Amino acid sequence: MELDVYKEWLGIPDGPRPPDQYELLRLVRFEDSIDKVRNNYKKLNAHVRKYATGQYSVISQNLLNELAKAMLCLTDPERKREYDESLGRVFEEDESAVMPMERVLVKQGHIDKDQMKEAQDYSESHGLTMRDTVVQMKLVDDQVATQAFAAELGVPYVDLEDMAPEFRILKRLPQPVAKRNTILPLFIDEDVLLVACADEITHELEDELRLRYNLPVRRALATPRGITGGISRYYAEMDEMIAAEEAAGDVALAPSGDSAKGDGKKGKAPKPKAKKKQGTQTAFTQLSKDEQLERKNLGKIFMAWGVIGSVLIDQFVVKPHILGVSIDSIFAYLPSLTTLIVPPIVIFYVLKVYWK
Repeated sequence: MELDVYKEWLGIPDGPRPPDQYELLRLVRFEDSIDKVRNNYKKLNAHVRKYATGQYSVISQNLLNELAKAMLCLTDPERKREYDESLGRVFEEDESAVMPMERVLVKQGHIDKDQMKEAQDYSESHGLTMRDTVVQMKLVDDQVATQAFAAELGVPYVDLEDMAPEFRILKRLPQPVAKRNTILPLFIDEDVLLVACADEITHELEDELRLRYNLPVRRALATPRGITGGISRYYAEMDEMIAAEEAAGDVALAPSGDSAKGDGKKGKAPKPKAKKKQGTQTAFTQLSKDEQLERKNLGKIFMAWGVIGSVLIDQFVVKPHILGVSIDSIFAYLPSLTTLIVPPIVIFYVLKVYWK
């Protein structure tokens, strides 16, 4: 008998399948609180991830994609309004007035009006965006600031800790392009490419994405730090995850995005993800900028100590105690085997292995 994940995992009673987006996220119909939508999504996302391995891995990924698409629709004011109207909701007045993000923060109780005025003055005097201003002034963190900025722009916000991209979609955009533009392609929803970005998408970038995917583009905002971390993490996992999904019947990562529409198709369970060997080193190019800088600095330290340590061992161990060379002898100033062998090996390792 086919598993009804909506009923068994989400507790949704028998009825239309797939359920509407409010029922899917366990919300009252026409719920307008973005916080409630996000909170319910996070809870359900964490619950469904418990089934992400073993025989239900493909089905769970399909459901995770479906939950993500529902959350993004219900936190996008324009799309939510269209969706609500399709369900019969009647809007009596135009509620589409734009509210600046600093007023959004006041309305949500994150800052007061005096802090808003101070932030506005600081933004103007320092030539900063309001999002950077409130973060620099430590009025809110970057996540709250980005959520308020998304509300001002009328676009959804995504937390990339809770939402993984479809890896075949990700593979079609080279990692350097994603890094250069601080974007992360997520998936295709209703024949539109959804892209996580930190700010506006330029016309040039939008044209490039249209050419690569042959689809129109819709954006969702994420924190710059979240996108940078997501690029490092998900590109590193990409090939392994695609191979696992192909072994599972090529269902969960279909490029058209149809896998999340609840058609009930089954796929074979993927083979368990092979554990990485202990001590396996992540490639230098797959690290974040901060991690690359840290590895560069450590490499320089290794090379310096490879030289210094070799000289110290030569002068105080090898020459006086093994070779019997006097400190006053001319041979005391000549390099011995340790100094000639160890530093080149250390330098070669750092340049050809540790920094690659």
